[in-house]
Amino acid sequence: ALDGQRRRRLGHVLVGVLGARVASHFGGAPVDYGTYDYPGSADEALGRLDGAYAEWLGGVRSLGEDGLGRACGPSEGPFAERSMGALVLHVNREVIHHGAEVALLRDLHAHRYAHRARASGGAS
Repeated sequence: ALDGQRRRRLGHVLVGVLGARVASHFGGAPVDYGTYDYPGSADEALGRLDGAYAEWLGGVRSLGEDGLGRACGPSEGPFAERSMGALVLHVNREVIHHGAEVALLRDLHAHRYAHRARASGGAS
């Protein structure tokens, strides 16, 4: 099962970073934090992440050079006049940033339980 910190970070990537952008810019299904059916396991979360990223990547690839230069539009609020290329860079940075947080938390979690097992005489 996912602990709370990893669930929140993966949920943010699935809903706010990728899901909302796929919906707003590439015709994907609408998604929001309040109604999203959050995954219950790491395997499910990673599967959804792969799917969301594939949708995002497909949309980005469909833009072409002209599409990357056009404005994002009103769904990006105060950044509406920024280019889609700038949005692509921002989304990629967010995925890397939150992915690194998840990896760190996963490693710390694994280390904590391995340390407890060694301290109690169990296998590591």
